[in-house]
Amino acid sequence: MALPIERWWTVQHGPGPVVATAIHHGHELRPEVAEAMALDDAVRLREEDPFTGEAVRDVPAHIVVHRSRFEVDLNRGTDLDLCRTPEQCWGLDVWNAPLGADAVARSLDIHAQYYRMLGHLLDDIAAGHPRFVLLDVHSYNHRRGGPTGDATPQEDAPDINIGTFSMPREAWAFLIDPLMQAMREFDFNGRRLDVRENVAFQGKGEQTRFVHARYPGQGCAIAIEFKKFFMDEWTGDPNPRELDAMRRFIAHSADVARSLLK
Repeated sequence: MALPIERWWTVQHGPGPVVATAIHHGHELRPEVAEAMALDDAVRLREEDPFTGEAVRDVPAHIVVHRSRFEVDLNRGTDLDLCRTPEQCWGLDVWNAPLGADAVARSLDIHAQYYRMLGHLLDDIAAGHPRFVLLDVHSYNHRRGGPTGDATPQEDAPDINIGTFSMPREAWAFLIDPLMQAMREFDFNGRRLDVRENVAFQGKGEQTRFVHARYPGQGCAIAIEFKKFFMDEWTGDPNPRELDAMRRFIAHSADVARSLLK
């Protein structure tokens, strides 16, 4: 029987100054990681960002990561890119036993290779455009009290949370402010979404930090967190109409960002 192919990520090259990423989309684990994993698939999926890879596919340049964030979290620095303790992992006991040094080293190498790849991709974009935008697409849970528990109040859980912590906000206000307004005005299956900035999350992840540190004044990385209204976060089942609207929403956002950079 053939062993499954180990995929890390899929990179789609395309024209223009906008790239979209879904770095927590993945659910796949290396066999050595899966053997040490204490979590079942359903619990692990609940803390991943399923279907965000579908949301970015209509942006000509995009990256979809296939590795689970429990194998290597590409949005953390190398000191925290593995969920080693419950305090680092939403209170979850992730491992049956600690990962061996070789397994840890392999995950750290994937992290390093991702950022080398991302740097090469963005270097090419930066060479052809005075400014560029990276849309860093994620999702977040709002029903942590269980499938029948109360949802997080809307005031604390916008439909779309825009994270801008690591960027020089004033320098990019010309883009962020009209882009957020365009998001609010988007027809999302007959309704308008609640889009707010730095409420549930602040955009403190490693990928946005990397972009702003490597391309100061040229690269703008925007963390976009969808509340999981597009799926049942306890069963993992998606709503196909909502997924379709998510794709259109991200494609529209990329088009608006592109027009604002001209």
